[in-house]
Amino acid sequence: MMKQITLASTGFEKYGKTTRRAQFLAEMERVVPWAELCALIDPVYPKAGPDGGRPTVPLERMLRIYFLQQWFNLSDPGVEEGLHDSLAMRSFAGIDLSEERVPDETTVCKFRHLLERERLGKKLLVAVNDYLRRQGIKVTTGTIVDATIINAPTSTKNRKQERDPEMHQTQKGQQWYFGMKAHVGVDSGEKLVHTVLASAANVADKQALPYLLHGKETRVWGDAAYQGQTEVIHQRAPHAKDFTNRRCRHRGHVDEVERARNRTKSRVRAKVEHVIGVIKRVFGFCKVRYRGLAKNLHRLEVTCALANLFIVRRRLLRA
Repeated sequence: MMKQITLASTGFEKYGKTTRRAQFLAEMERVVPWAELCALIDPVYPKAGPDGGRPTVPLERMLRIYFLQQWFNLSDPGVEEGLHDSLAMRSFAGIDLSEERVPDETTVCKFRHLLERERLGKKLLVAVNDYLRRQGIKVTTGTIVDATIINAPTSTKNRKQERDPEMHQTQKGQQWYFGMKAHVGVDSGEKLVHTVLASAANVADKQALPYLLHGKETRVWGDAAYQGQTEVIHQRAPHAKDFTNRRCRHRGHVDEVERARNRTKSRVRAKVEHVIGVIKRVFGFCKVRYRGLAKNLHRLEVTCALANLFIVRRRLLRA
């Protein structure tokens, strides 16, 4: 038999503990530039009509709920359930159940579609990087390029009875994957993502290379998938030196000199793996949630913006 709910279970616990989720949200509360991001969305956000129609949910609250989706890898109904279930999430979103309802999944879905339709993902990434630049954390002249596969469902048990036509399969080593490929350009000094692309998984990494550079690079790092692209790099960034890894094994012979050079380059190149680790392991974006590249590119851009804030959060908190 369940015990009767008491006042202690509604926020007056004597033996409470600050959870990792609550601590994480408290940090994000302080490092996210809410005013700048809301100002970016406000011109396209619907307002309540003059005829006294249904009032809209405050913009900042919807943005907070949307970010909760990205941080905890939640669907539209999942974030609604999470807000009902978690006091920490409700406090972060500024929702008091004694006075107001949690926005339902349809409201959350419409807000997400608004951001996608207006293509605000890239603008949010740029706005976050501009904010970090004003805080003294800026993109420098070194760029690391890399790509990672984001899996997609292979099942055909859906409305159209087919797999997503914009996704594709590819082989990596002895393993086959189906999905899309996320291409990122990351600053070699601050580990900030400054450029993001999405393609089908079978697109070669080097094809995205010229679109991942901002043009002011003096050095470009990448793994062996980008070797032989020196001319392409110079066309986009004339002053950049090519520090991509070179093949050191050929017909059973190992070039120890080239292998040592690759090891030295990889000490810098490994920084991009930290960023990908945040995107896929911390935020859980290792599998696509939507059909089509456009929607998933939008999610990837927003996730990279939040990953930038997450990576430098301790420096921002100290400041």
